[in-house]
Amino acid sequence: MHLVALTGGIASGKSTVAQRWREQGAVVVDADALAREVVAVGSPVLSEISQRFGAEVVSDDGTLNRSALGALIFGDSDAREALNGITHPAISRLARERFDEAESRDPAAIIVYDIPLLVESGQSLERFKFVVTVEAERHVRVQRLIDHRGMARNEAEGRVASQATSRERRAVADFVIDANASLAETQHRADGVWSAITDRLHPRL
Repeated sequence: MHLVALTGGIASGKSTVAQRWREQGAVVVDADALAREVVAVGSPVLSEISQRFGAEVVSDDGTLNRSALGALIFGDSDAREALNGITHPAISRLARERFDEAESRDPAAIIVYDIPLLVESGQSLERFKFVVTVEAERHVRVQRLIDHRGMARNEAEGRVASQATSRERRAVADFVIDANASLAETQHRADGVWSAITDRLHPRL
C-alpha cells in the first residue's frame, strides 16, 4: 500500500489538490468526512461527546449540534483537546479500515489521506510514504473564508490562528504546494507534485 498524507490549513486550497489527484487516479480518504461519520446519530462517539460537553451539543433530532459544540471549544484549548481525545482515535480506526479496503481492491493503489489536522493530531508519520502540505498566506485564507463561507472576519481570523502554522507543516512535509494564486495555477502545481510522487512510487522500467 502506498499511503500519502495531504494536509493544509482551512481555506489553504487542500481540497482543490485532493480533487485534482482523485481525477488522476488517487484513492482519496477524507478525514473530515470520517469525522462526520463517527458522530452519526446514535454513535458511541456522539454519546461520549454529549457526556463530556453536555446534552445541549445534541440537537432534538439526535444529530451533533456543531454550532453549540463549536461555541464551547472555540478559544478553549483544553476543551478542544478533550474533543480531539474522543474523536481522533475513532477517526483513525475508520481511516485504517478504508485504507485496508482500498488496498484489497488494488495493492498498488496510491491512497491519499486528506487530513487537515495532521500536525495538530501528533500522530506518527512513519506509515506515510510522503507528506504533502498545501499552503496559502494567512490573509488569503482569511479572505477566502469571508468570501466563500460567509464568515465574519474575526471568526475567520480565529479559525486560521487556531491551527498549525505553515512553518510547522513545512517541517514534516516532503512536498509543499503553494496555493496562493489562481485555481488553474494551483492545479498545475498539484499536477507537478502528483507526477513526482507517482514517478517515485511507480517507477517506469
